[in-house]
Amino acid sequence: MSRIEKGRVVDRRWVATAFGGPEVLELQTFAVPEPGPGEVRIAVRAAGMNPADAKGFAAGPGKDPSVLPKVIGLEVAGVVDAVGAGAGFEVGDEVIAGQVRGGYATRITVPAADVFPKPAGLDFAQAANLLLAGATAADMLHTSAVVSGDTVVVHGASGAVGVSLLQQARLLGARVVGTASERNFERVKAFGATPVRYGEGLAERLRQIAPQGYDAALDTVGTDEAADVSLNLVSDRSRIVTIAGWARAERDGFLAVGGTTPQSREFRERSRRALVKLADAGDLTVPLARTFPLDEAPAALELLLGGHPGGKLALIP
Repeated sequence: MSRIEKGRVVDRRWVATAFGGPEVLELQTFAVPEPGPGEVRIAVRAAGMNPADAKGFAAGPGKDPSVLPKVIGLEVAGVVDAVGAGAGFEVGDEVIAGQVRGGYATRITVPAADVFPKPAGLDFAQAANLLLAGATAADMLHTSAVVSGDTVVVHGASGAVGVSLLQQARLLGARVVGTASERNFERVKAFGATPVRYGEGLAERLRQIAPQGYDAALDTVGTDEAADVSLNLVSDRSRIVTIAGWARAERDGFLAVGGTTPQSREFRERSRRALVKLADAGDLTVPLARTFPLDEAPAALELLLGGHPGGKLALIP
């Protein structure tokens, strides 16, 4: 939470001071702006963590140094502590906010259009991780035109986006088969899907599970195996969608979606309110692996980038 030093409130946030890994992050104090018209200020109770957080300051060619220092964190959950004119919220409201900038912080001021009531059935750490993964999954299902009665394979079914895909596809009335490691089979089953082990022979195992064939393939991992198997099983390439295998999608003529493309960005923004309603009704949940104190954000990012956190992570100010 914010600290009181010498009679004034001191807020903190994590900032990337260079391009690189978690080692370039610095915990800085800052002055949170008062909310203007149509804005709210949120006392952060949990900051959601996503791989996209690290991509924003990852080292690589063509990086623009003018974006540094860069605040990080795309979604939060917390309590409104100040409101601007016409914001539509009240001080004390429990809320979540997505597609924000600088969520790894004790407080944040954001447009009210990006703020939603916190679903009562989710705690703050879960709620802080609802929107980004959920909107990504919704975008993939929308792009691949999944409808009731479809049989769908989800590659990487036990990950954050994969688990949201399992839940949302089931709500659409689709039958879902999810690839995962055997240690994650119970999670895949818990969300109503049939698990299958990835690795050599995957296409044949998938055929045995659904001999009638697959209508769509949704890839969250971006491996050649996922691309090859999807192309093998799904005849209509417009119903193969990836969020990670961009090079293969371009080469082989199937679809890649991402939050940086205008069409996906607009759809994901529109989908947020529906995701909140699903979560509020108990139809969409967020498996949480672990929380970290805000001060331990670099260690939390190390775990996240390791690829197998076992669920979502959250920072707790």
